[in-house]
Amino acid sequence: MTARPDQPDQPDQPNLTRLRPRLPSPLHGLDDERFTRHGVRLLLKRDDLIHPDLPGNKWRKLAPNLRAAAGRPVLTFGGAYSNHLRATAAAGRLLGFDTIGVVRGDELAHRPLNPSLARCVADGMRLHFIDRSTYRHKSEPHVLAPLLTTAGVDPRQVHVVPEGGSNSLAVQGCTELGAELREVADVVAVACGTGGTLAGLAAGLAPAQRAIGVPVLKGGFLTAEVERLQREAFGERTGEWHLEDRFHCGGYARTTPELDAFAEDFERRHGLPLERHYVAKLLYALVTLTEEGTFPPGTRLVAVITGRPWEAAQPASSR
Repeated sequence: MTARPDQPDQPDQPNLTRLRPRLPSPLHGLDDERFTRHGVRLLLKRDDLIHPDLPGNKWRKLAPNLRAAAGRPVLTFGGAYSNHLRATAAAGRLLGFDTIGVVRGDELAHRPLNPSLARCVADGMRLHFIDRSTYRHKSEPHVLAPLLTTAGVDPRQVHVVPEGGSNSLAVQGCTELGAELREVADVVAVACGTGGTLAGLAAGLAPAQRAIGVPVLKGGFLTAEVERLQREAFGERTGEWHLEDRFHCGGYARTTPELDAFAEDFERRHGLPLERHYVAKLLYALVTLTEEGTFPPGTRLVAVITGRPWEAAQPASSR
């Protein structure tokens, strides 16, 4: 690759196909009387099976960013239990590039490292901790520039990925999820953290299809964020989509006794371990909406399984 005179040299793009992602991801029908008695057919889009280290929307959002990074170090952000940080660190190990994780919160509060952050370090990620107040402004130039200096990276030689991996590249990558579900679904539902997956999914669906996002954070701010991401990626709001804000169970990484009981019952019924912070909330929402009569008889309803419980998602060699 020949660099432009005004830019530093960059290595070639990584060969992601050698990681052998399982694409399109499997689509499985699920026999559950809570849906069938209302005439609704539930199917699970098993994005959690795409790759053992980069499952679900992590692959779809990271893959286009890794191509853009072209082997340069990747700096990104997340909380102490961030699935996105783990996936980015794993990608760095598998593809041989440096990763830097900026973690929300005081470092002393996270020592010793929890299993999630310890896995990041084991995969070669360098961690930098910043207080919550500074973290809220992490993307602003006056905060980001010192972060890059502290991390010891040249701003011209690093690819910065936002929290959760959601940027215009990620949104464009998630359109493939919608394209895989054309002709097989009437409604597609996905749990939402930063909104990038919903933004791309809705854009990739056919005009007659619609998408539902189930936010796992409270606050009601996500509609504007999904619209912003779509405008950045496509120039306008696109696709038929809306949010169901009632099922966050108190906020990110929080559950309720009702949600835990639902998840345990679902696991007993179907033998599928449920990730609690996203997937369980999604399925709980869909059962509730179905019982409320939201979906007319004959609806083909797809739930996107974006991740698995962390221990279940790790290869045996890395546990």
